[in-house]
Amino acid sequence: MIQKIIDPARKAQIARDVLEALQDWFGVEESREYYIRESQSWDFFAAVEGEDAVGFLCLKETGNATVELAVMGVKQEYHRHGLGRELFEAAKAFAVAAGYEFMQVKTVAMGFYEDYDRTNRFYQSVGFKELEIFPLLWDEANPCQIYIQSLKEDRSLPDLIMNRHSYRGKYKTDKVPEEDLKKILEAGLAAPSGCNKQTTSLICVDDEELLTKIKAVIDPPVGETAPAMICVLTRRIFAYRDKCFATQDYSATIENMLLAITALGYQSCWYEGHVTDDDRIGDQIAKILKVPEEYELVCVLPVGIPDFGGEDREGAAKVLTGPKKLPFEKRAWFNGFPTGFSI
Repeated sequence: MIQKIIDPARKAQIARDVLEALQDWFGVEESREYYIRESQSWDFFAAVEGEDAVGFLCLKETGNATVELAVMGVKQEYHRHGLGRELFEAAKAFAVAAGYEFMQVKTVAMGFYEDYDRTNRFYQSVGFKELEIFPLLWDEANPCQIYIQSLKEDRSLPDLIMNRHSYRGKYKTDKVPEEDLKKILEAGLAAPSGCNKQTTSLICVDDEELLTKIKAVIDPPVGETAPAMICVLTRRIFAYRDKCFATQDYSATIENMLLAITALGYQSCWYEGHVTDDDRIGDQIAKILKVPEEYELVCVLPVGIPDFGGEDREGAAKVLTGPKKLPFEKRAWFNGFPTGFSI
């Protein structure tokens, strides 16, 4: 399990426990103590087995658009268990959601030490590309290889799907450009529709006065700091006989928009039950937006840049690195339901 650690003392304790066990990589005391000390102020992800942390990874900001994988380590008895990759994927998801465009990492260049050759191969396996070697940045015996990786929106669709998570934290005040909002709406409207009845319609709200009115009726509050909100409307149009696919239609529309939101560097959350419960918050929002009676407002999607500052940082990290899904083999099979299967 990957956890985001907030407490500075806990960070230092985990870093010391792991790095002191990795003398082949962190045998120089001065450098090891630097990482332990500085890790207390960095974004810190830990791999936890039972009650023990057996690995960790730290990110530090090196520029407005760039974050560095500053240090990582996994105890040797847990090597080749996939924990390093899990740590990296959790950290990458966090960096993408925080709006960084690039990630860099430094290590000793290939061909000097077998242990660091393995480290190089790991970084290459998770998508890092060689940027430059600085022969004297550290010393002649340890030429510094810098790797870099793009975190921008050119990620593949499978990657977007696997790394999209619901975000329930605070948002920055930055306005979402109308061109980006239009792209999100167009992605939603491109979703499949049962018998092409196109039962779903959308209203995007980015007017501050209207947003204030809408947020005032959402109780308990959600997305209260979002600079934009997409309202999803549905109509009961029968495809044939008594068959209506409105629910399937708007569900596909929402998922398309959530993926587009993530691809463009924003975050959101699917709020449906919250607005369609007995208090009928959706009806109140519809009234504010002057929605005709034949439409039902079934969902709202806050949209904005996540704000991971201050106390909200921990909660956001928990959302963006989870929740844990059941293993593939417990939910998907080939050529039939497995005999004797139970969860």
